[in-house]
Amino acid sequence: MLAALARPEHLSNIRQLTHGGLNAEAYWSPDGRRIIFQSTRDNLQCDQIFIMNADGSDQRMVSTGKGRTTCGYFLADGKHILYASTHEAGAACPPAPDRSRGYVWAVYPGYDIYLATGAGKIVRKLTSVPGYDAEATVNWKTGRIVYTSMASGDLDLWTMDSDGGNKKRVTTAEGYDGGAFFSRDGRKLVWRANHPGDPAARRRYRDLLSQNLTTPMKMEIFLADANGKNSRRITDFGCASFAPVFTPDGRKILFASNKHNCDGRGFELFLMNLDGSGLEQVTAFGGFASFAEFSPDGKRILFASDRNAKSRYEFNIFVADWK
Repeated sequence: MLAALARPEHLSNIRQLTHGGLNAEAYWSPDGRRIIFQSTRDNLQCDQIFIMNADGSDQRMVSTGKGRTTCGYFLADGKHILYASTHEAGAACPPAPDRSRGYVWAVYPGYDIYLATGAGKIVRKLTSVPGYDAEATVNWKTGRIVYTSMASGDLDLWTMDSDGGNKKRVTTAEGYDGGAFFSRDGRKLVWRANHPGDPAARRRYRDLLSQNLTTPMKMEIFLADANGKNSRRITDFGCASFAPVFTPDGRKILFASNKHNCDGRGFELFLMNLDGSGLEQVTAFGGFASFAEFSPDGKRILFASDRNAKSRYEFNIFVADWK
């Protein structure tokens, strides 16, 4: 495997938009004027959904303030948002995962996906089957939503219309599939996956899933047509690679990975061709950088990072010009 060539010149004019707390998964509105993101800050005990202007001003919570939320995203009209929340399962934050099993993620069965106005009024519940439904993003051209669901009994990708109708299962391989994004033309999907390959790994995956847990430290990037056909793995680092997005022209993928130290918590941004070739390292911050997304005009990117953090668990949202 060829080493990635560090190319920090892709980014310039880096600006910090949030200051303090745990801020992540920031995504643009269709007009590029606003940003939706999740945050644990102030007196909050777990993540809620916030919206701010593109310059970081007017930060305000738009979720209910109950339960735990994740993965907010704007719809094409710019007037509605969706996000996953556990608030119907309970007003309190669900308990953190038991790390005695190692570094694991919780896949809370109380998560469902909700459609709301930009002011936060819930309009419709989009998922209702038992188990985890979250990690939704939207293709603004087709209106289709892609998300991760336990509806099949496994953590698969599904798609649906913006009203929650016409649900279709996209992935069928055993293992976790999540964090998916469409290409801008709506023809392709890219996502992170952990498909355990040997009997022991499959047993561990099933055991953790029975406890609503999964392990994130062995993730690869996958690519497929929007209906799930022609699925193929395009990284083979044996590390944690995730948060992939297409470049605006659909010819490359920007993603985060700890490929320089698979057991470490240091993540940088990388760029590669659709077949995994031409790997370039985009950031060299020496900490955590992930959850990048290109602005609608393709001239800027958002990302989350512990750059300039004043405490161990502080993560902030940054914007940079893209070259």
